[in-house]
Amino acid sequence: MNTVVSGPGKTVTISLDKPTVIIGERINPSGKKKLAAALSQGDLELVRHEAEAQVKAGAEIIDVNVVTPGVNEVNMLPRAMEAILETVDIPLCLDFNDPKALEAALEKYPGKPIINSVTGEEKSLNMVLPLAGKYGAAVVGLTMDEGGIPKEAETRASIAAKIVQRAGEHGIPAEDVIIDCLALTLGADSNSAVITLKAINLVRTELGLNQTLGASNVSFGLPERGLINQMFLAAAISAGVTCPTLDPIKTRQAVLAMDLILGRDRFAQKFLKDFRARQAEG
Repeated sequence: MNTVVSGPGKTVTISLDKPTVIIGERINPSGKKKLAAALSQGDLELVRHEAEAQVKAGAEIIDVNVVTPGVNEVNMLPRAMEAILETVDIPLCLDFNDPKALEAALEKYPGKPIINSVTGEEKSLNMVLPLAGKYGAAVVGLTMDEGGIPKEAETRASIAAKIVQRAGEHGIPAEDVIIDCLALTLGADSNSAVITLKAINLVRTELGLNQTLGASNVSFGLPERGLINQMFLAAAISAGVTCPTLDPIKTRQAVLAMDLILGRDRFAQKFLKDFRARQAEG
């Protein structure tokens, strides 16, 4: 199951048989005062800087989110997208709140992006999937519906299957649906990670789909977040996540180590190249 996406200069293939693809998460103003302030002022220099830094750190796809108070998303999402693509040439994952902003960006996108995201809710399916079909985009499917995020792994997998089925009705092939089984904080439920990992494994074995995950959600409200995140990320990749959404500056080494362990890095070439580069930089 290969999900192929593209930017103006590069094409990226996501697959269980290939090294893990990192989707960089840093262009998101939630909890980032400097980025939120820059976006509200129409200043995109920090967006460009974050894009460049993430690519240097190993991101192969960049998620772009401009949703913050005081920002006109319909105008800003296409502007931010264009600023990023002037700086780097990799594919983008377009995060949105307003579907008008999404379509405004899709109309100008030079390639095949990822839409982030659609859920199993009827309103979401009817709003997002026609746009994904119209513009030939891949789409992230969140395993939640009108009832919220299910506590049962099997229910999350069934929602994933529903999203795939409904996507097909709009001409979107299964390989263009990337599932997110949703990580919840262990601080609220000590079984939340186990449930997510079970759901990831079910989606892999029953549907064979590529999967993403915002792994850092698992540690929210807890100390030693970096340690928890890396352990959970390793387990998620082993279970079937192929394109996690994360901060590559903090987490790339963990991803490279997991690919090495899982036999996806022939003769440790990528791991050693990264190590030598970091050594050279001191």
